[in-house]
Amino acid sequence: MSGIWRYQSTSIPLRLANAGAVVALPLLAVEQLGDVAVGGFLVAVALFPSVIAAPLVGALLDRMRRPKLLLIIGGTITAAAYLFASQLGTLPIGVIAAILAVAGFVTPAYMGGLSSFATDNIEPARKAYAQDALSYTIASVGGPALAALAIPLAGSARLAMVLLASLAFVGAVAGFGIRMHAKNGPVEGLGRTIARGMTYLVKHKPIAIVTIAGTVSQVAGGALGIAAIAISLERTGSEASAAWLVTAYAIGGLAGALSMAVRTWTTRGPVWVMGMGFVATGVFLLIAVPALPIGFAFAAVLISGLFAAPANAAMMLLRDKESKPNVRSQVFTIGAGLRVTAAAVGAAIAGLIAGFDAGWLIAGMAIIWILSGAILWFFPNPPARTGIIPVQRGPQAP
Repeated sequence: MSGIWRYQSTSIPLRLANAGAVVALPLLAVEQLGDVAVGGFLVAVALFPSVIAAPLVGALLDRMRRPKLLLIIGGTITAAAYLFASQLGTLPIGVIAAILAVAGFVTPAYMGGLSSFATDNIEPARKAYAQDALSYTIASVGGPALAALAIPLAGSARLAMVLLASLAFVGAVAGFGIRMHAKNGPVEGLGRTIARGMTYLVKHKPIAIVTIAGTVSQVAGGALGIAAIAISLERTGSEASAAWLVTAYAIGGLAGALSMAVRTWTTRGPVWVMGMGFVATGVFLLIAVPALPIGFAFAAVLISGLFAAPANAAMMLLRDKESKPNVRSQVFTIGAGLRVTAAAVGAAIAGLIAGFDAGWLIAGMAIIWILSGAILWFFPNPPARTGIIPVQRGPQAP
């Protein structure tokens, strides 16, 4: 079995299920209870614990002798939670919320945590993180689409949740075949492991810069859905085009991820790719600022999405190269948790200012993306801006 197949047969089903639940849970709540607010509440309790649990899950992955067990357990718990959630309307809301919250606590194991083991399965590192970015992009596009299509085809949102539970279980079972090597070094107390990872994340400047840039960019990413609705309402008089605008960005991202996974398009170092990817995303979004026909906005969003996957793959490559083995999983899980939080903040801010001209909202998003790319200029290794980063994996973090 090839390393790519091993990795993707685990990562894609788990991440598809996670992304699909964000759409399926609100639809299930409307179908069974006639209350979309309950769906929003269930999505929140499913996602928010992952932010809190990220340091703990990362520390466990860094110190476990068989880290794949945590991945398998996490996938199995997720599958069980989605199966229970399918019984919304039969089981009490509080019971389902509690079970989804438990699943949320193990989500970092197969999101950021699994990414930190990509190079155990795929070489070289650049190819490994191109494949990982492809996995995330397929999930972000395919998960919601799968949930949305399954409901009319199956005739019930309950069955859509059962399908997502099945996907999570498939990913968990596939986890038995994945390679997740234990980190070298002595096993220490869990509290010290977490403290070591947090300290490294803050004090190691290359990781701090990459984390800040990646987090800031997601403020703009989180605002995309609200901005799409604002543009659609302002320029067509209906919100119907909003879904297509978001889909255009996702299709651009998928095209970028696929092209990057097939071949290497540049010999530039990952700092340059990450920085310029964020800048290019912002620059092309500026095309959507003027009040032109909606087709221009579609084109701008589609093209800007092309640069998202290469930038994210470069970000993960930098996390890998600049992290010491005994804190690497924490760097990945905490970084992913911060990005989830930033996206939520971006959505909230966009909601508060949605009454303003849509062009201003898009301009603000574009500026945030450009600024996040500019942050990479402060990366402490000057050759990284123009060439391959001469970083060697050093000893354990002190």
